[in-house]
Amino acid sequence: MPTIIIIIILILLISIRQINQYEKGLKFMFGKFHKTMNPGWRIVIPIIQSYQKIDLRTKAVDVPDQNAITKDNVPVNVNAVIYYKVADAEKAILEIENFRYAVLQYAQTTMRNVVGEVTLDELLASRDKVADRIEALVEEVSASWGLDVSSVELKDVKLPENMERTIAKQAEAEREKRAVIITSEGELAASQNMAEAAKTLSATPGALHLRTLQSINDISSDSSNTVVFTIPLEIMQAFTGYMKKGQE
Repeated sequence: MPTIIIIIILILLISIRQINQYEKGLKFMFGKFHKTMNPGWRIVIPIIQSYQKIDLRTKAVDVPDQNAITKDNVPVNVNAVIYYKVADAEKAILEIENFRYAVLQYAQTTMRNVVGEVTLDELLASRDKVADRIEALVEEVSASWGLDVSSVELKDVKLPENMERTIAKQAEAEREKRAVIITSEGELAASQNMAEAAKTLSATPGALHLRTLQSINDISSDSSNTVVFTIPLEIMQAFTGYMKKGQE
């Protein structure tokens, strides 16, 4: 009797399996799926039963560099990272052989296809939209495998060296164009202001002379300057008329 009890105790000890808090276990009996095991100590009888643990934590998987061609026939090299977790442990084991390998391979092919649907400018300017499109397509298929894709992020987009130089030249030309436009707009505004000032001075008698005297006063404040002043013709005519009047 004691021998039988010892044997039973030994069988129980070797049958105990631990499922961690972040895991779920799938129990098989005679090779057929029996039930799902929650975290804790669980009994798995040797020989007739087996089990497999599944990690339910979110995984970050690096998608290797992929060579792709954009819609406007520009070759690019892109890589990404995909975040997913197992939402249904039963499907992840029973519906597909290796869900980790499958989701990685599908993400690679999807990334190349989506990049081929957009132009280079769209890829560079709307990287988030491209990533969202990849995520939606991967999520659509992986859901049947019991997976939940939470996010896809494009890490880097590499261009050929000659294309990088072309884009740099284009950006430089655009900056020069904007600088010329700003300068021309400033010159136009200045010329309009000068034209308005000229109209005002010509319309007011004596205003031009007062402006001339003010300019002379400003220049004469610096003793190092030599000022050559030309008397306006109007002043000369007025002075000549005054001299003639005095002689009379």
